Amino acid sequence: MSDTSLTIVRRMRASPDTVFAALIRPELIARWWGPDDGPVLLSEADARVGGAFRVRFRMLDDSEHESVGTYLEVAAPTRLAMTWRWIGRPDPESLLEFDLRPIAGGTELTLTHSRLPDAGERDGHRLGWSGALDKLERLIAARSTAGEGTDHAA
Repeated sequence: MSDTSLTIVRRMRASPDTVFAALIRPELIARWWGPDDGPVLLSEADARVGGAFRVRFRMLDDSEHESVGTYLEVAAPTRLAMTWRWIGRPDPESLLEFDLRPIAGGTELTLTHSRLPDAGERDGHRLGWSGALDKLERLIAARSTAGEGTDHAA
């Protein structure tokens, strides 16, 4: 880990197809994005190379945050890479990558967020992504139990 990048690895009990679908489908993104249990207010995703994403969420402290970016790689169901920047902040564009690999009983997800401005931003994003991935795991578990989520069509 450097001062400007972070990596988080999670294991999920679902196929890479199911996890990948949750990363690219706006109606699923709306159920896990954001660091706490505040709501997602807007979720847009055109998951193709050159397509854009935009997500706005409200945190439990009533602050609102919006991130946007462009998809750089979309290789279902193993890899997703996109640019990332906050609306309303002067931070430079950073890089967000999700790598998925099948493991016994599910999928290993590796999130890498790099090109962050400094260690403080890295640490803040680590907390945010940890909370979001907690919600993603709960969503994946619920969808797997319900027998949903095997397609990844954008």
